[in-house]
Amino acid sequence: MKIRVRAAALTWLPAVALLAFSAQSMGNTLNQNVSWTIDRAGTTAKYRIVAYGDSIYAGYNGSVSNAALYAAPTVDAEYLSARWNADIESVRRAKSGAIASDVYQNKIVAERSWMQHSSTRVVTFEMCGNDGLQARSAFKSQTGTCNYSGINTAVSNCRTNVAAAMDFINANAHPNTRLKVIANLYYPGYDADNTLSSCTDATTGQRVNMRNAFLPALARMNYWMCEHARQKGFQCADSFAQYMAADYDRNGDGIVDAEAIRYVAGESESAYVNKITNTFRATLRDANFKMVTASSSFDYIQSDDVHPTYSGRTVRAGLWGGSTGTVAPRYTSFSNGRSPIWNQFGHERMGWAISVYNPPSAN
Repeated sequence: MKIRVRAAALTWLPAVALLAFSAQSMGNTLNQNVSWTIDRAGTTAKYRIVAYGDSIYAGYNGSVSNAALYAAPTVDAEYLSARWNADIESVRRAKSGAIASDVYQNKIVAERSWMQHSSTRVVTFEMCGNDGLQARSAFKSQTGTCNYSGINTAVSNCRTNVAAAMDFINANAHPNTRLKVIANLYYPGYDADNTLSSCTDATTGQRVNMRNAFLPALARMNYWMCEHARQKGFQCADSFAQYMAADYDRNGDGIVDAEAIRYVAGESESAYVNKITNTFRATLRDANFKMVTASSSFDYIQSDDVHPTYSGRTVRAGLWGGSTGTVAPRYTSFSNGRSPIWNQFGHERMGWAISVYNPPSAN
């Protein structure tokens, strides 16, 4: 049986929302900032998780005015609330459409005060997705001889800004911070990119399979996110492994597919890229069809084929400002550290992947 799950409350978008999404893909940006607190009954302590990023952490759902309440950082706030028996404020300072340098300069640096508060215990960020999307769009529009410089520049800019962001967070997050974590990139449109380019390769004279062109670049981005994390005292939530391979051993090699492709601390860039693009390439699967067992799959990507699916309500975030509020936890305890829907939606899966690094206490 195949189980398909789409984002809750997702509807056909009005023309203005479609235009806004089109503008985002061209590099325009939309601030989507929210601060929602998981209010746990019978508790008085309150701590903060601060999340910086683009449309992923924003919980973007195609709207210019609202976003998912339960984007990955707020999902992690629920796990933190249960683990620490405390109220957790989830502060999301996000900018949909922002490239890595924009997230670094105009969110992490310009809005550093959010992580400098004494209640901060977790700082997390994600970036580089729009660098990759813009480079992909530019490559797809090429004719004549293929030029790979845009793809390589996206990788270089990602690596530079990820390192700068980690250094800045290390220098500016409040000393009470217990955990710093980055989430790397999944591959949106993995199946859709399995087609030929309009340009031709200078060496072969042939049109290029676009997935073959983009996958190694994405792997290099992800490697340096996790490797910089290892070097700079961060944890790395491997979204690529969580989204892009099955949660069981599909190829019969004795290793769960998602485990086989995850970043391993200390491995070289060439070893990691080879693992993704060659050794376990056949196990990769579009995240619209995330296999959790041999008989069931869930849809981790919304109908735009870019953003993660989510569960629950939306909140104001966008052209008319952000929102603050409190909400009771959906789940007050977690069997084996997982919610009942931990693997059914993209944001739930990413939030859980962050949560596995949560320290046992806030003190």
